[in-house]
Amino acid sequence: MNYTVHPTAIVDEGAQIGEGSRVWHWVHICGGARIGEHCSFGQNVFVGNDVVIGNNVKVQNNVSVYDAVQLDDDVFCGPSMVFTNVYNPRSAITRRNEYRKTQVCRGATLGANCTIVCGVTIGEYAFVGAGAVINRDVPPYALMLGVPARQRGWMCKCGVQLKGKGELRCECGTEYRIDESSCTPL
Repeated sequence: MNYTVHPTAIVDEGAQIGEGSRVWHWVHICGGARIGEHCSFGQNVFVGNDVVIGNNVKVQNNVSVYDAVQLDDDVFCGPSMVFTNVYNPRSAITRRNEYRKTQVCRGATLGANCTIVCGVTIGEYAFVGAGAVINRDVPPYALMLGVPARQRGWMCKCGVQLKGKGELRCECGTEYRIDESSCTPL
């Protein structure tokens, strides 16, 4: 075992966890989960069977990553944010065959207490603000705020909001071309 698991955590047989990953207090990782290297799972995290998590992913306290969710490399899941996997759940009706895939692309940030309604794709380096509710696809580099979330701007890979249109340079030095509908690194 080349990863760290706290004694209170449960890692079911069959789970694949990459080198250097850390599994903290009261975490449960199901047997079908596939997790990359150098990931961190905070207190009280749940990871389902049909979950794929890339490298260097940070999942903060009290997050459940349910079946049909994929987190690409460098994704950040803030404290108590929520994923769903059934669009119209009912207690009396089993809908396990209706799970909708949710993909969070490389470098995206999901803020504390945000909700990601199943069946969407969050573009690379997108930034979902705290408490936002995402109910449709999010473009790469988009800043999403509110309930329901609306795009309020663009974000650099480094996490700084980009201001203006045309060709811009972030304070970190990365250059972008921004128009009404897209943000593209140069």
